[in-house]
Amino acid sequence: MLPHNMSFSLDELTKMDFNVSRVGEPTLESTLKDVIFVGDTERVSYCTDPTLNDELRKKGKPVPAFVAAGPRRRLYFDKKWAKAAIVTCGGICPGLNDVIKAIVTTLYYIYGVKSIYGIRFGYQGLVSDEKFDDKYLKPLELDPDFVDDIHTLGGTVLGSSRGEQDVQKMVETLERERINMLFTIGGDGTQTGAHEIAKEIKKHNLNISVIGVPKTIDNDLNFMDKTFGFETAVEAAAPIIGCAHNEAKAAYNGIGLVKLMGRDSGFIAASSSLANSVVNFCLIPEVQFELKGENGLLEALERRLSKKHHAVIVVAEGAGQNLFNDRKTEKDASGNILHKDIGTFLRDEIKDYFKKKNIEHTVKYIDPSYIIRSLPATGIDSTFCLHLAQHAVHAAMAGMTDMVVGNWNGYFTYVPIPLAIKARRKIDPQGQLWQSVLLTTRQASYGFIENNK
Repeated sequence: MLPHNMSFSLDELTKMDFNVSRVGEPTLESTLKDVIFVGDTERVSYCTDPTLNDELRKKGKPVPAFVAAGPRRRLYFDKKWAKAAIVTCGGICPGLNDVIKAIVTTLYYIYGVKSIYGIRFGYQGLVSDEKFDDKYLKPLELDPDFVDDIHTLGGTVLGSSRGEQDVQKMVETLERERINMLFTIGGDGTQTGAHEIAKEIKKHNLNISVIGVPKTIDNDLNFMDKTFGFETAVEAAAPIIGCAHNEAKAAYNGIGLVKLMGRDSGFIAASSSLANSVVNFCLIPEVQFELKGENGLLEALERRLSKKHHAVIVVAEGAGQNLFNDRKTEKDASGNILHKDIGTFLRDEIKDYFKKKNIEHTVKYIDPSYIIRSLPATGIDSTFCLHLAQHAVHAAMAGMTDMVVGNWNGYFTYVPIPLAIKARRKIDPQGQLWQSVLLTTRQASYGFIENNK
């Protein structure tokens, strides 16, 4: 069957190119022992329903399938000449240091690559920048001793930044420093930049592999089941929701309002509401809602308080943007639209509504976003990061390029960057996740009817 949260029809998928590019033909025999090699023809089917694939074959159409991830029998890069660089970009996220560590240890111990560098402060570290003291942009020499315990830390030991840099200058730096493997850890903006770097490399006929490890705490990158940091975010958000519930129940008509990350996709808000099922209203960007009127949030909240005298609301940061009169669009350095602050807006509107009605109430507002994203990864996320990093190194050593490591139906995959950044992954309002949220919160029972446009 087709996933409900994808943006493409089956017909569109059959026209997409799932093949992964290479910088050259791998001709060196791998020296890895006691591993199961993955053949270059092995694929992971996009569709979980085999009948759909059978129908496509009968029609003579290609079956959408990803290149399977894993170690290859033949390599492109020789360990004696290989020189790798790692860069982290965008906002910080649980697991960044785990990925850095696993890339370093896999290169060093498994493949024998000893020249590994950490690029400082994102793509800015690949160009000269007058805003930075030179010593802060000097690359770090990475080895197993340096990365030994960095997985216990939040953030990234390399630093990060947002914003576009001159692609030609970045490639010139890579060529000048004889880097032949670049690992880019970041979200859609980072991987869009990685794709531009790969194109510039190809234009100059350089043998530099560009491999992405997708990082988006919002879990909104296409063609993959999940991205690292998401599991940690949900695990961290659940007890915070519990705190909001405790605050709400401790006061007459108490309202706990929690804003969670989720600029365009509400996966964290939805999953956290299921992880701690004390939430009465969950608001996400994919489902538009009204504030006022019979089916609006405020009247529904009043009905809830009249019955139970407490309520918990979880809102994703990108929800409710239709409620703002000022629709002026601003963007951050990465080109992402800066949304209005729905959390403080709801807090003030709720207070104003009940004050005008002379209904006693209290509102406790919690925004843990920067706390959550700066945490170290939890166990499940840490393990996931290690797998992603190992598969990234396998791909690079085999000479693959312009791709990211993905995970699909329980298998690790190699996804061309143009596919991964083609569209944002979003919650399907008709899909199982959101239907579970509605059944758990029972928000419709209070007359809160959303607009699924």
